[in-house]
Amino acid sequence: MCGIAGIVANFEVSGSLYWALYALQHRGQESGGISTYDNGTVHKYKGYGLVSEIFTNDILQSLSGKTGLGHVRYPTTGGSKPENIQPFNFLFRGHSLSIVHNGNLVNTDELRYEYEGRGHIFSTTSDTEVIAAILANEIIHGHTVGEAISFCMRSIRGSYAVIFMLDGVLYAFRDPLGIKPLCLGEFEDGGHIVASESVALDAVGAKLLRDVAPGESIRLKADNVYPRQIMTAKSPAHCVFEYIYFARADSVIDGISVYDVRQKTGSLLAGESPVVADIVSPVPDSGTAAATGYAAASGIPFREALIKNRYTGRTFIMPTQAKREMAVRMKLNPVRGHITGKSVVLVDDSIVRGTTSRRIIALVREFGAKEVHLRVASPPIIAPCYLGTDFPTREELISHHKSVGAVREAIEATSLAHISLEGLVEAIGIPCSHLCTGCLTGKYPVAIDGEEEESHGIEMIDPYKNPDL
Repeated sequence: MCGIAGIVANFEVSGSLYWALYALQHRGQESGGISTYDNGTVHKYKGYGLVSEIFTNDILQSLSGKTGLGHVRYPTTGGSKPENIQPFNFLFRGHSLSIVHNGNLVNTDELRYEYEGRGHIFSTTSDTEVIAAILANEIIHGHTVGEAISFCMRSIRGSYAVIFMLDGVLYAFRDPLGIKPLCLGEFEDGGHIVASESVALDAVGAKLLRDVAPGESIRLKADNVYPRQIMTAKSPAHCVFEYIYFARADSVIDGISVYDVRQKTGSLLAGESPVVADIVSPVPDSGTAAATGYAAASGIPFREALIKNRYTGRTFIMPTQAKREMAVRMKLNPVRGHITGKSVVLVDDSIVRGTTSRRIIALVREFGAKEVHLRVASPPIIAPCYLGTDFPTREELISHHKSVGAVREAIEATSLAHISLEGLVEAIGIPCSHLCTGCLTGKYPVAIDGEEEESHGIEMIDPYKNPDL
């Protein structure tokens, strides 16, 4: 999971890229970077830390140019290594290429082996460099950029939203199933932005035009956007976990309000698993919208039993379990008056490993709760994600090897209930066949060795028509 943004405008873009990445910080907190293009020169800066820690005013002023892109990273493929911090920047045959990517390829090893056989030397362990190698190789061999993108999309398999800058021209493309989000916006004073979520557009004062369609590529100029549909599928497979957890609640993902989805999951959850209690409280922040829906539907008063320290990160996306556990007490502080002697319904977005849930419940009990009922706004996560979410093995997923009752005992809740898959799909408002629910069902929208595939009928449109991209 990462956050990406690219801007081409009639003004210097580094400041706007900074604020776009700042708005996408929830998608990655390990590292970040920005690359800009100005009169034949690529200016770049990247490092470990939050966006506000990496960039100073002086650094941003040094990143001159009216075209640029940026990235915030949560490490999945390739691990936590300094050479994997994006954007990646390359020079070849008189061209400059800068690239950022959100997603996860499932055929990285085969492609890396193939291109190493052609003499390509990889300097990172990231699948993003494989994408760059394919694009560069096609351009080196005389193909147009449009043809290079077509060949790349035909070659790679998995989830991907990609933005790249070739000789100062900005391009973007999205996988044919639309697994990872990508949206397009425009500035009132001239210019366009493409980014992972609409909140990045809000942060820089851009108007949301639309989502980049699954299988679509676009070339962006300050005054126009040139779209091209490269691949199609009989149905998309939007990542269900974007609506459950990843995306910010105030984002609009593929035309759907994330906040409204989460609130409705809470309402439906109250009907599916009622309980007698004194208060309903969210596990902030991703459980807040669901908790308001649960409280409204159940008639149980909404009270915040836990207050979030705004200066800590998201515990789920921290790179180690030890750091996640340490962060729980730093992140959340109970409100004694709302808890002592009360029966509390805690509403959370999901249970992945179970360790965080157990610690939160223990914390609420420590401050005097009489009962702690956990209600979860997602079905049990029973299978790994190969497409960009950090729960890669079944062994670390508590719901894979335990029943709901056994999980309840393990996390020491008074009661535990999840929303049904049917309820979650109803809350999102699009058919289940249009969602990637691999982590909830064990059935995946792309071919993965050893796993069950639900084919979405991906087709390639003639890659050599309309090569003016």
